[in-house]
Amino acid sequence: MLIIPAIDLKDGHCVRLKQGLMEEATVFSEDPGAMAKHWLDQGARRLHLVDLNGAFAGKPVNEEAIKSIVSAVGSDIPVQLGGGIRDLDTIERYLDDGITYVIIGTAAVKTPGFLHDACNAFPGHIIVGLDAKDGKVAVDGWSKLTHHDVIDLAKKFEGYGVEAIVYTDIGRDGMLSGVNIEATVKLAQQLSIPVIASGGITNLDDVTSLCGVEAEGIMGAITGRAIYQGTLDFAAAQKLADELGA
Repeated sequence: MLIIPAIDLKDGHCVRLKQGLMEEATVFSEDPGAMAKHWLDQGARRLHLVDLNGAFAGKPVNEEAIKSIVSAVGSDIPVQLGGGIRDLDTIERYLDDGITYVIIGTAAVKTPGFLHDACNAFPGHIIVGLDAKDGKVAVDGWSKLTHHDVIDLAKKFEGYGVEAIVYTDIGRDGMLSGVNIEATVKLAQQLSIPVIASGGITNLDDVTSLCGVEAEGIMGAITGRAIYQGTLDFAAAQKLADELGA
């Protein structure tokens, strides 16, 4: 089980949002590259980046900060990035910048043809981010709930050839209220590609709970607010995950 530190970027800074609200941003660092290096030194084996401005603008906004992160970690660990990725040119540019996986969220739901083209053009590099509440998928920075069932969509995208699904329970993200294990397992059981859990990890108990269901197809868990506010010690969390997975 990979514990994956999240670095959310807003106006070039590392921030965390509460339930996806831009006005609820807490700045944790002015230096994204140094923050990435910190997590690498703590034993991170993958990083999760979100261009928050990009997600709302529908195009890349924090590319300089993203480049500084890639430069800080070099080729030591893979970096996955989401936020505002709406066309093939953007994907190509980010892969050229050194990003390993691009995460397509809203665009996957609204324009599945684009996702299909992306999987064909960049096989092995495309992850879909599905944010859901009560089993229904949300889009546009969580501002709109759709009628799409999360499992149905995930299965469809698996058929396109995506590498993995990042699944966020938007009722819990940034609230430090624990992971929705039941919903995450339910999704993973229906897929043959791995699921990365996101949203709500608070402490080592959550890590233990997730490791208990790793065999269902959950390869990792993204954590943000907990490791910045100190309710979760990242190095201890990855060490525990390794021990439980051994």
